[in-house]
Amino acid sequence: MIDRFRLRTTLIATAALLGIGFTANSVLKAADSTVDFQKQIQPILAKKCFSCHGPDEAESSLSFASQDEAFAETDSGEHAIVPGDIEASVMIARMRTEDEWERMPPEGDPVSDEEIALIETWIKEGAKWEKHWAFEPVAHPEVPTVDNARWQANPIDAFIYDAVASKGLTPNEPATKRDLVKRVYYDLTGLPPSKGEVDAFVADQSPDAFKNLTEELLASPHYGERWGRHWLDLVRFAETNSFERDGPKANAWKYRDYVIRSFNEDKPYDQFIREQLAGDELDEVTKESMTATGYYRLGIWDDEPADELQARFDALDDIILTTGQVFLGLTMNCARCHDHKIDPIPQTDYYGMLSFFEDLTPYARRGDLSIYSQVDVSSQSLKDRYAENDQKRREIEKAMHDLEQSGIVKMSAPDQRATEGARRDRNRVLKAKLRQHLSDADWAKYESLKRDLEANREELKNLPKRERVMGLAKYRKVDKPTYVLFRGNAHSPSDEVGPVFPTLFDVDPPAIPDVEPSEDRSSGRRRVLAEWIASPDNMMTARVMVNRIWQYHFGRGIVRSTNNFGMLGTPPTHPKLLDYLANKFVEEGWSVKQMHRLILSSQAYQMSSEGDKKALGIDPDNELFWRFDPRRLSAEEIRDSILAATGSLNRKTYGPSIYPELSPEVLAGQSKPGDGWGKSSITDQNRRSVYIYVKRSLLTPMLSAFDFPDPDLTCEARFMTLQPAQALSLLNGDFAGQQAKQLAESVRANDLSHEDLVRAVIPRVLLRSATDAEIGDGVRLMQSLAEKHGLSDDESKRLYCLSVLNWNEFLFVD
Repeated sequence: MIDRFRLRTTLIATAALLGIGFTANSVLKAADSTVDFQKQIQPILAKKCFSCHGPDEAESSLSFASQDEAFAETDSGEHAIVPGDIEASVMIARMRTEDEWERMPPEGDPVSDEEIALIETWIKEGAKWEKHWAFEPVAHPEVPTVDNARWQANPIDAFIYDAVASKGLTPNEPATKRDLVKRVYYDLTGLPPSKGEVDAFVADQSPDAFKNLTEELLASPHYGERWGRHWLDLVRFAETNSFERDGPKANAWKYRDYVIRSFNEDKPYDQFIREQLAGDELDEVTKESMTATGYYRLGIWDDEPADELQARFDALDDIILTTGQVFLGLTMNCARCHDHKIDPIPQTDYYGMLSFFEDLTPYARRGDLSIYSQVDVSSQSLKDRYAENDQKRREIEKAMHDLEQSGIVKMSAPDQRATEGARRDRNRVLKAKLRQHLSDADWAKYESLKRDLEANREELKNLPKRERVMGLAKYRKVDKPTYVLFRGNAHSPSDEVGPVFPTLFDVDPPAIPDVEPSEDRSSGRRRVLAEWIASPDNMMTARVMVNRIWQYHFGRGIVRSTNNFGMLGTPPTHPKLLDYLANKFVEEGWSVKQMHRLILSSQAYQMSSEGDKKALGIDPDNELFWRFDPRRLSAEEIRDSILAATGSLNRKTYGPSIYPELSPEVLAGQSKPGDGWGKSSITDQNRRSVYIYVKRSLLTPMLSAFDFPDPDLTCEARFMTLQPAQALSLLNGDFAGQQAKQLAESVRANDLSHEDLVRAVIPRVLLRSATDAEIGDGVRLMQSLAEKHGLSDDESKRLYCLSVLNWNEFLFVD
């Protein structure tokens, strides 16, 4: 075995740093069954081998990017993989050797014994090579037949039960009705039920009780607030531009409301796509569709870039990154500087995608922050009134200018030259000397025109305000071709490209409309892209979205890496179920609410979250969905639930963003302390968290403590951490302290004994009656606070209220 076959240690690239969630628990033992190439072998190759033997690098002429390359003879004359023959397959020996100079990979984590055993079994069985699962058309799987009638009624359950039973396990029993009602309220609205609503559901013995509750919650205006927030995470919604000044994005809140309204109305997802990507190019352009194009204005914007051309391509890269990952589950942005190192996405595909967006203008330009991004969506009659006023003003100003010029030509040469300079110099001369050089008739006419101009200005002031939304107001003239940029350098154009769909989709080239370039007319290219992405034939779009819906219900997707369906993403745990749901989604008219109904009516969703010793031993990560995973409430759910428990929550929907009160210490974190942070009334401050102003340089601390996402990049899934800052926020934070006081006041704590206070607070917070043990514990706590720490009775009661807001039962959903 010659040394040149060994992977070169100096060229280990980024793939070694990219994890794929591949653990011993997620692989089958080699002896169990036939090895699945896509789920078990391809992830090993991508993680451990691609950095030196992948699409971008082929050390010793060996690449694992395709079957032909992987099976080919290497520079050494040997073969890394020989189907059916382990001894002749050199890669096995290189992975097993104890010689550090021979062992593959030379750096990073070694290939584990279990992974090597999988590869050996795969080679023994003929080394069947399959195309990456996500790059195959959506299949039409048959629903399995299972031996449990309760788990056969819903197709989702049949797929889940079949997988669980194959491991000798059984799914959990149904959750209690109290757990289930709390679960579905939070899932669909992000708000807790009241104790009365919990009790009513528990008492309802109708077989349709849960179905009826589901319909009630889907019809709630708060549904869109919950599910709209998921989408805002994906499209990195914020209302400022970042960088030092972090200036505001005028009317960004209208895009947020558009998203909330779209979910409330159950807008078909394919239409939702078209409106955001090409709302200005649809057959019927509306105020709503123009608001949707605010999608393009959500990213960061540098108002004084060092290199304007590079800044333009950085902004386009942000659009490509977001569009590729959010709608297609593809990391297209990885091909900006070179061919994608893992997925079959050449650099030409990246710039072919960029070409669709060539007509996009930047967010703004210094000196005029509205020219590109503020779209006038006023009624036509109001537009006409403004146009009429403007035309009249121009006519008056022209008549005045003509009279001025008739007087100027009679002035001295120095005065004439002064009127040709700065405006203030011209006005100074006219004010002092124009009257002397005009006839009485002309001066009277001039004075009359000045009065007309003042009346015109007054009329303008009295016109109703124009209605504007943030979106695409102007376009870049597409009068030059798109070029591939050498190593992504904006100043190094190379090969010319046009708009193309990624080659891995193997579809016909796009038909691009022939449009005369203009800053007032779009190129029509984005409509072509939007129609392709929103097509039922696109193999990624429906899969990606149903996987997201599943994730937001179950805590993780069928594909865990919901923004990356590529070769370094995690394989689907239930690929047939994923394709079944994708087909169903399209068949049901791309209805998100219909997908909710299907999922929520399943036994899988209604299962208990209880642990099971045998199941935890076999599948501790719940890859099979044998139980429902408990979860911590999100940042917004915690804040909103506290407000609901204290009776302070303002449930008003839609409208401009609100500003919670922040401490001077927090405001001091900006370069200009407090700059851009408004002041809202207490009533408005108590609105739902989705309406809080999202300032990139000043995120609300309480939300950040509970894992509110960084709005600079698309967030596929929030972290759900448990860390000290959260306890500090809920025990010592101003908001929690104020709300604990409000809770005490709302139950009239001053008029209650300690026992009665516990009986009043626990139902408000935990939605159930207090137990005898809890009453005793609460009484002892309040007595201790008074006797040992010298606190007043009022303060002891407030701190008891605060303690209940910190209980796990309040902060977690089973």
